[in-house]
Amino acid sequence: MSLRETFAANLRRARKAAGLSQEELAHRAQIDRTYVSSLERCQYAVSLDLIEKLAEQLGIEPFELLQKPSSGN
Repeated sequence: MSLRETFAANLRRARKAAGLSQEELAHRAQIDRTYVSSLERCQYAVSLDLIEKLAEQLGIEPFELLQKPSSGN
């Protein structure tokens, strides 16, 4: 799994765990909803600044969006 795929899966998982729609997360992070969708589908690379902003809105640490799942999962 590439880092971009890991980020996309973690973003989707964290967003759903927070009970947020793509639209609500985008609104809170002050980005376009279609950009959130594109990130979750691995269409775009994400900047460190945006990782930080998204993590803040999701109530998680930025590294959690980049952390590959352990082999036990």
